[in-house]
Amino acid sequence: MRFWLTGLVWALAVSMGAAHAAPAEPSQTDGKAPKAAYISLIIDDLGQTPDRDSRALALPGPVTLAIMPDTPHATDFARQAHKAGKTVMLHMPMDPATGPYAWRPDLPLPELEARLNAALLKVPYAAGINNHEGSRMTAEPVAMSWLVGELQRRHLFLVDSRTSAKTVAAAEAQKIGLASLSRDVFLDDDRTPEAITGQLQAAIKLAHKQGSAVMIGHPYPVTMDVLERELPKLKAQGIDWIELRHMISLRGNQAMAGHGKNGVYR
Repeated sequence: MRFWLTGLVWALAVSMGAAHAAPAEPSQTDGKAPKAAYISLIIDDLGQTPDRDSRALALPGPVTLAIMPDTPHATDFARQAHKAGKTVMLHMPMDPATGPYAWRPDLPLPELEARLNAALLKVPYAAGINNHEGSRMTAEPVAMSWLVGELQRRHLFLVDSRTSAKTVAAAEAQKIGLASLSRDVFLDDDRTPEAITGQLQAAIKLAHKQGSAVMIGHPYPVTMDVLERELPKLKAQGIDWIELRHMISLRGNQAMAGHGKNGVYR
């Protein structure tokens, strides 16, 4: 019964915000490209520098802002972003990331819980979390199982940044029906204008192929240069840039082809 009520609360929340959006097209299962093409954008690593934070906040659309708890401006920027109507996420440090909030495989569950609680206090208005680094931590089934259950209890969503092919975070979320997504494209592993533009175009092609793409970038000046120039062109390329909650609703917790098979995370 609690799971059913949780799902109902989430469904009502996303449907109120997504009432204007077209119905989601199914994932590519019959060899034909879907008609709809949606993109969501997350900017990670925020809270460190006011100038970079402000530039990310000013991007012209429904950008999601992922704020690190161990940064000097985390709380102030979370409040500023919430006031501006943006979706705020906790960008949770996970091993190999270090620091007072970072999750490590050697820590007991009570300590993981304490660190999550402290991090959420530092990033008010967080609607969900995604992992900062975490290539080792997100491969830990016990910890990820506890995490997704705790996020469901708190009515928060999960974005698996997929920093490792061994991640089980999204798979654990799918098992219990937690509202979640997986990242499809990192924009700026290579910090050159040409590479970032190429990654953005790759995300656009992927969205046309499978119906949607979730992008993650960072507040590097070069990334902001590309996004400020290219994001206003998305509509002309047949892309609807949608808020992250809308993307969660549209995908319905189904794994994309790059993350699993027949909608199930592997």
